[in-house]
Amino acid sequence: MSQEVVVYTRPGCPFCTSLRAGLRREGLEFTEVDIWQDPEAAAVVRSIADGNETVPTVVVGSWSAVNPSSRAVLEAVAQHAPELLPAQRPSAVRGALNALGFSKSKDSTHG
Repeated sequence: MSQEVVVYTRPGCPFCTSLRAGLRREGLEFTEVDIWQDPEAAAVVRSIADGNETVPTVVVGSWSAVNPSSRAVLEAVAQHAPELLPAQRPSAVRGALNALGFSKSKDSTHG
């Protein structure tokens, strides 16, 4: 089963802008969905956010959160879909992995 990071947003949302920038800075790939353009996406957000259309709302596999920090998203990815972590792991990704007990400093592709 292929997983992805889905970030539900709407235009003009400063929290969405901040989260998007943080995730891009860390090199995490994600699918962004505008809830004003996609009624099904708006329904997903309402189901997660107690009936509200609060964004950003993020889904990673079975994990979801309303207005999470980029670090919280990275920790969720490390726990629920580690294959989606960036190949080169910037500082927040390393911190998220360390918080979960993954402290390998050795590149696993080199033995």
